[in-house]
Amino acid sequence: MKKAAVVILNWNGKKHLETYLPSVIQYSTGYDVIVIDNDSTDDSVAFLKENYPSIEIIINPKNSGFASGYNEGLVHLEGRYEYYILLNSDVEVTENWISPVVNVLDSDDDIVACQPKILSHTNKNMFEHAGAAGGFMDKNGYPFCRGRIFDRVEEDKGQYDGTNEIFWSTGACMFIESKIFHELKGFDDDYFAHMEEIDLCWRIKLKGYKVYYTSNSKVYHLGGGTLDYMSPRKVYLNFRNSLSTLYKNHQGSSLFWKMTTRIWLDYIALAMFLVKLDFKSFKSVVKAHKYFYQHKALLKSKRAYIQQGIRAYNNVAVYKKSIVWSYFLFGKKVFSNINQSHITVK
Repeated sequence: MKKAAVVILNWNGKKHLETYLPSVIQYSTGYDVIVIDNDSTDDSVAFLKENYPSIEIIINPKNSGFASGYNEGLVHLEGRYEYYILLNSDVEVTENWISPVVNVLDSDDDIVACQPKILSHTNKNMFEHAGAAGGFMDKNGYPFCRGRIFDRVEEDKGQYDGTNEIFWSTGACMFIESKIFHELKGFDDDYFAHMEEIDLCWRIKLKGYKVYYTSNSKVYHLGGGTLDYMSPRKVYLNFRNSLSTLYKNHQGSSLFWKMTTRIWLDYIALAMFLVKLDFKSFKSVVKAHKYFYQHKALLKSKRAYIQQGIRAYNNVAVYKKSIVWSYFLFGKKVFSNINQSHITVK
């Protein structure tokens, strides 16, 4: 079995492959680079075959989204690699970006996923929205990052350098143990895109495993390569999948109160969209809640399956307060403003 493979999911991303693949090839010597193509209708596959004939291409029969696309493609790689390096097609990597992360995974059998520092490709001194310096979770199931809370992104000044446990790793550049990925049945196919990595990491932690971040590796992510950050479609997927993630994975008898609180907080978001006359986002949130209620039976069965398989919940990197109140009411716009005693650590 080989150590690791860089696996890029592509859908009509020829322009990204042209721009970013050269750095991946240059700085991934010794590791296989594999592209899973989600039935692209541009010239992506032809471009790869002509310019990178050594790259293995796995072609999915249709564009089933990020979650299912990886699930379908990675089935063909099961048993061949110890680790998968799931990399977005719009990421520029840097010299020696793989070894430091693999070393973290190798250092502890319980560490099964890890991410590098994620910086912006358009402004390389800034953290990037998707992942930044590692993902955290608040008590109501709202995800945020060191270096990015809601839409506020920080400049990287080394304030989050180091290697430490986090709650979730970004899917833009996720190193994950292949055995665990397949054992947990990968991403939730129904998510299509967005939040699927957070859901997977939560399930990882419900098995007692650890997710890590290390600044010893860094990459530059363009972001918004498939959907713009404020597109109605993305707002819909984020709200829909976030509700599903909380419902499926929250452990304990307080689920009703957690869901009630979360739904009311989403109603506040609805009111904010109305004040801003952002009717498209308003409709997206309404649509997300409609999906949640219409698919409650399916989500209930998924929750039962997850909850019965809990081994030992590892709740490190959970913020015991509400990040919504902290950010909007108390002005805690950056991670360092948060009272660190309110974050679960070992």
